[in-house]
Amino acid sequence: MTRDPGRQPERTRLAWRRTGLTMTVVAGLALRLALTGGVTGAVLAVAVVLLWAGALVALWGRAAGRGPLGVDTRSLPSVALATAGVALLSVPLVLRGVW
Repeated sequence: MTRDPGRQPERTRLAWRRTGLTMTVVAGLALRLALTGGVTGAVLAVAVVLLWAGALVALWGRAAGRGPLGVDTRSLPSVALATAGVALLSVPLVLRGVW
């Protein structure tokens, strides 16, 4: 019996694209903080941009539909850590009212 994935691969690609887009917005806000926040803002922006770049490299194949069909256990922890890191580093952006 063959497996019929239906629309699941398309939904997965769209979810990875949304994740990448959200991380891009946070990186942009972090860069804005770097312009107005002094040294602390610059350090925060560098950390966010590095995490953003690393996550996009890991997400690119999945978002384009060229990633593995199954769960890639090697890149999943790094993507999860990068996503959590960007989320935690975005808290100062909210507290400083950068957006």
